[in-house]
Amino acid sequence: MAWLKFSADTIFTGTDLLSNDKVLIISENGVIENIVDRKDAGDDIKVHQGILSPGFINCHCHLELSHMRGLIPEKTGLIDFVFKVVTQRHFAEEEILDAITKAEDEMLANGIVAVGDICNNTLTLAQKLQQRLAYYNFIEVSGWLPEIAETRFARSKGFYEEFVNGKLSIGNKAKVTNNKQQATNNHQPPASNALVPHAPYSVSNELWKFMQPYFGGKSITIHNQETSFEDELFEKGSGDFLRMYQMMKLDNSFFKPTSKSSLQSYYNKLTEAENIILVHNTYTREEDIVFVNEQASAMNESKRQLQTYFCLCINANLYIEDKVPPVDVLVKNNCNIVLGTDSLASNWHLNLLSEMKNIQKHFPQVTHEQLLQWATLNGAKALQMDNALGSFEKSKMPGVICIASDFNKVERLI
Repeated sequence: MAWLKFSADTIFTGTDLLSNDKVLIISENGVIENIVDRKDAGDDIKVHQGILSPGFINCHCHLELSHMRGLIPEKTGLIDFVFKVVTQRHFAEEEILDAITKAEDEMLANGIVAVGDICNNTLTLAQKLQQRLAYYNFIEVSGWLPEIAETRFARSKGFYEEFVNGKLSIGNKAKVTNNKQQATNNHQPPASNALVPHAPYSVSNELWKFMQPYFGGKSITIHNQETSFEDELFEKGSGDFLRMYQMMKLDNSFFKPTSKSSLQSYYNKLTEAENIILVHNTYTREEDIVFVNEQASAMNESKRQLQTYFCLCINANLYIEDKVPPVDVLVKNNCNIVLGTDSLASNWHLNLLSEMKNIQKHFPQVTHEQLLQWATLNGAKALQMDNALGSFEKSKMPGVICIASDFNKVERLI
């Protein structure tokens, strides 16, 4: 068998940065064989400048919103941003599909190999059937009014079944693809799918009950504490979400505040999942982080393994609220951290290097090694893809990228 051999200024394995006397050896189809000393690697070593790394894992994206790039002004605040997404997302299907393709091209060019993607319809399915990237499809469920819970759940479950079956309806015909086989042919893990809540302020207790039986063994994601008004709603029943409900003509009189933060009000509804991915966390407080860690610890002591991941999308936080998440507090409390781009409706790029650079700009104590682990192995674990992606371990196929030492450029090698 012919081997490909790569060296660089350093190799990041998924957990550690190695010295420049190491060589990465992989098969021609991208399977990791070993990392060896240069003196033992033989000839035909391709030498690169920068950092060799496994491909990036984008744990939070809304590919279906790619056509809204630049449509919503920056710094509107979350309430008005959400309202504009709901009311302005409807474009011609051809335009939406074209934007989805271009957005996937952008992620590929930026070294991304897998995506946790939020889905409110099946418009991304045709592109995903090509299996150029690995996807964990999070079929989003929302509905604030209790009386619409059953209808809303049935609609989302229909989308979920289409993703599970790999079924794309074209007119009156249907194209069915064996996702597992196609993924193998394209060296990608088969797609995974889960029904997930949109956000605590958009899911009624009745709707939670429909969803919860589907959480077992899955990675489940939720938008968490993206605005200060979220905690105010749950703690006091007041704040700007009341304005949003009014704009959407929703009768909020049924809602009773819990006198607890949003996260502490809903977290235990998710604990049947294998992994919980809390996204944004812009206004998450230390007492909430301590609460989550204590709950997860208690679960694990009872031999019920549960991992909670905090997903940072710092560019989207700056775009929408002009606010950054408490990265320093998350690190201090030894949290599992992963990275996401959010959508092109709320970001300038789908580029995890840009996310990492902005995190380090606001939190210079965060090291390159930490950032890279968040973007690779942690992300693969959060999306249940670490058997194939996220690190340079023997028999994995994580992709190989080369990152400039100043984090300004990434090149996809495999």
